[in-house]
Amino acid sequence: MSRVTPSDDPIVVVLNRDLRVHDHPALAAALSASVRVVPLFVLDPTVLDGPFAAPNRVGFLVDSLRDLRRSLRERSGTLFVRSGDPVEESLRVAHEVGARAIHASADVGSHAQRRERRFAEACAEARLGLRTFPGVTVVPPGEVRPSQGGDTYRVFTPYWRAWRAHPWRPLAATPRRVPVPTGLAAGRIPAWHRLVGGDRSPAVAPGGETAGRLRLRRWSASSHDDDGRRDDLAADATSRLSPYLHFGCLSPLEVATRIGDQRGGEPVVRQVCWRDFHHQVTADHPRMSSVELRPRGDRWRGESEELDAWREGLTGYPIVDAGMRQLRHEGWMHNRARLITASFLTKHLYVDWRRGADWFLRWLVDGDIANNSANWQWVAGTGTDTRPNRVLNPLRQADRYDPEGEYVRRWVPELADLDGRSIHRPWLRHGPWSEAAGYPDRLVDLDDAAAAFRARRG
Repeated sequence: MSRVTPSDDPIVVVLNRDLRVHDHPALAAALSASVRVVPLFVLDPTVLDGPFAAPNRVGFLVDSLRDLRRSLRERSGTLFVRSGDPVEESLRVAHEVGARAIHASADVGSHAQRRERRFAEACAEARLGLRTFPGVTVVPPGEVRPSQGGDTYRVFTPYWRAWRAHPWRPLAATPRRVPVPTGLAAGRIPAWHRLVGGDRSPAVAPGGETAGRLRLRRWSASSHDDDGRRDDLAADATSRLSPYLHFGCLSPLEVATRIGDQRGGEPVVRQVCWRDFHHQVTADHPRMSSVELRPRGDRWRGESEELDAWREGLTGYPIVDAGMRQLRHEGWMHNRARLITASFLTKHLYVDWRRGADWFLRWLVDGDIANNSANWQWVAGTGTDTRPNRVLNPLRQADRYDPEGEYVRRWVPELADLDGRSIHRPWLRHGPWSEAAGYPDRLVDLDDAAAAFRARRG
């Protein structure tokens, strides 16, 4: 087979949630088709003024952009950065360098889908080629469909079986060189605090592909989940790769491929599959962040003192408060704690899951529309959970996943002097918690609140 000679006309590679050089199908295809490429990131003011505009995520984004620019410069290239409408700025850059095509990674969500449609219309009018590539997920949304009909899988287990049986694409080659056109200004990467107001969490993780690959390498070299520690809140044995997957600093396919063959790796691959599952649901239902997938007739509560107490980690239930305080301090929360805190808000306080999802988006570095909204709807029983009325009892969850109270002592210093299981039920020894350690009384009685929720659901 004869080798295709690359064109002299540049290709613009528009980056979004794919801030890496390893396993980047859009970039690899552009380098195969052209002798010069333009890796471009556009700071979109409509995104920076919306739910994305949280200091933790914007700071992580800036870290990632700077790291990507360093990686590209090591390969004789650079990252070009512009501010403004992503479609207009991308076409402007394409015109400046005489590009013949634009490449991008396909994404989900209403904003991403609108952006892709606008790109298609603008490129057609400008007679530019437009190609979208996989890379945000392992299996692109839409490639796995129920055999019995239906637009998408709404239950995870059959999706997991189909996903595992579906062939995965090969990893894209990592480029040694990324030649770029001369004479085009690279553009400045602004400091995060010039893009968004507010404070970052004091212990937020550093962004970028370099940090992500280091974490992946260290974590994959260790034994994980051999003894079921992944759900152990105090052990902190999870990978913490989710922020790097969210921004595309790591390829989900590379993570699944690298970990899947290791002993104890299947639970990790299953979590990556959950991520794909949520993306394929969101691709078919892009308004997941605001519209319930399976309405239950709930008349959710809105703003209230109870909601404020939940946000601040002052509910009177230590395991809930520990999770909420970890969120504020690290911009991250253990997945088991996410389930516990979300269930408490929706099932015990009967507060609208959208209020909780918005608060998580305010602080989570890994917060995105697909995973955040789908997870919250799952917990609230309005999404893909096959048991929509299930209620997680925080005391039983604490006994199971923090039996010695180490996680609570780490994040709720008011209770640091208590030990063992008593930390979850201090009234058994000391009376009301507020008398024991300046800790607030319980917002609700768990049994009464759970019964009231189930009565509302019928």
